[in-house]
Amino acid sequence: MPTRSVSKRQPRSPTGDNGLSRAQRRAALLAAMADHLLVHGLEESPLRALAAAAGTSDRMLIYYFTDRSTLMTDLLDFTASRLATLLADGNGQRRPYSILLSWLWSMTQAPAFRPYMLLFVALAAAAGRGEEPYRTAAGRIAQAFIDWVAARLDADDDVRHAQATLLLATLDGLFLLDCVGCNAEAEIAMTIAGDRH
Repeated sequence: MPTRSVSKRQPRSPTGDNGLSRAQRRAALLAAMADHLLVHGLEESPLRALAAAAGTSDRMLIYYFTDRSTLMTDLLDFTASRLATLLADGNGQRRPYSILLSWLWSMTQAPAFRPYMLLFVALAAAAGRGEEPYRTAAGRIAQAFIDWVAARLDADDDVRHAQATLLLATLDGLFLLDCVGCNAEAEIAMTIAGDRH
């Protein structure tokens, strides 16, 4: 009796793609997973929870992103790019240190902005424990935002990058104080930090 050859079947893409290309489908998955990540944070975003949020299976996420490390790296980069869009200030005009710090501080208090800050606090904690891919992703995202601040900071060329780093460190430190209930102290420190520049 002749035998039938059996070939390995590749996973089929999820149903409901509506003719989307692979790149478009990846972008749609990242958008849905980013929504989940901003609400639930890193600790409540295992692969299965991310898959459920994206309306697919963990197996299909691996089909699109190869492995969990790649998926989380792409997801964090995507979420950071969302934050950069949220921070878009139109003309990108350079501002003095105190004004830029004050504007960014006010942004951290906005409901739309706060989930990003909380996510990056958790990301920094994971990076501090040496966990990958969080350590590498956190360093890359931090450098990207230092560059973002430097591009909008009115300062001499020889000190602009250092001042941008200081501004971001100040902003992150103030936000941590705010997170632990030291709101008044954070406001006072923000005023002093701005006055010194």
